[in-house]
Amino acid sequence: MLLEPILILELALLGIFSGFLAGLLGIGGGMLMVPFITAILGRQGVSADLAVKMAIATSMATIMFTSISSVRAHHKRGAVRWELVRGLAPGIVLGGALASLGVFALLKGSALAIFFALFVGFSATQMFLDKKPAPARQMPGMAGQLAGGGVIGFLSGLVGAGGGFVSVPFMTWCNVPIHNAVATSAALGFPIAVANVVGYAIAGQSLTQLPPASFGYIWLPALGVIAACSVLTAPLGAKAAHQLPVKKLKRVFASLLYLLAAYMAWKGLSS
Repeated sequence: MLLEPILILELALLGIFSGFLAGLLGIGGGMLMVPFITAILGRQGVSADLAVKMAIATSMATIMFTSISSVRAHHKRGAVRWELVRGLAPGIVLGGALASLGVFALLKGSALAIFFALFVGFSATQMFLDKKPAPARQMPGMAGQLAGGGVIGFLSGLVGAGGGFVSVPFMTWCNVPIHNAVATSAALGFPIAVANVVGYAIAGQSLTQLPPASFGYIWLPALGVIAACSVLTAPLGAKAAHQLPVKKLKRVFASLLYLLAAYMAWKGLSS
């Protein structure tokens, strides 16, 4: 499937910005990608219901590549808490598989769009509030991390995000320093993405109204362009995370998220 030059440019810009944000905030970029991919697919003649689902799945697929690029940069700085990755990853895989193989296919795209809007709005509010955790609070034991990972993986599978909007607040709430939380969230993006992408690919095999060059719910042309650009900028975002005032940047990004949440709510309510 040949893409028009303007479409390639749009997807490339989306990949550049989402990759940078993935490295900077540990969010995987999905919160930014899903609304824009939904709009792009709509212009390609894909129904609103299917466009939302394909945007979520395609966004998640790009995170497989972005997370690797981002975590390498964070790891070089010794910021990744690998013991937390090992504790949270099993639950993430289980939760992601449950969402992408089961619940995702059963829900209507309009319902997913509204859920996405509510989830993004909640995440943006958490960014603004930036509440401080109780000094004595620590990460839970293995059972608690397994459960926490399950929630992160499940929510990520429904909204097409790398889990940073759940895992970063969760870890900072447990007094993990913000730079370690962002770096660890970037590392968690890979198991989140793999578990969900397998589910999206399998769940969408029986669909007949998919656009050309689709693999299940995943739109391969968008995946290729966005991934190629995002892997270049994710390390730059990771570097900036250790140099820029992340808290101020989070509030700026939260303002953008409110606009994107409003757009997705409108798509869900009007479809």
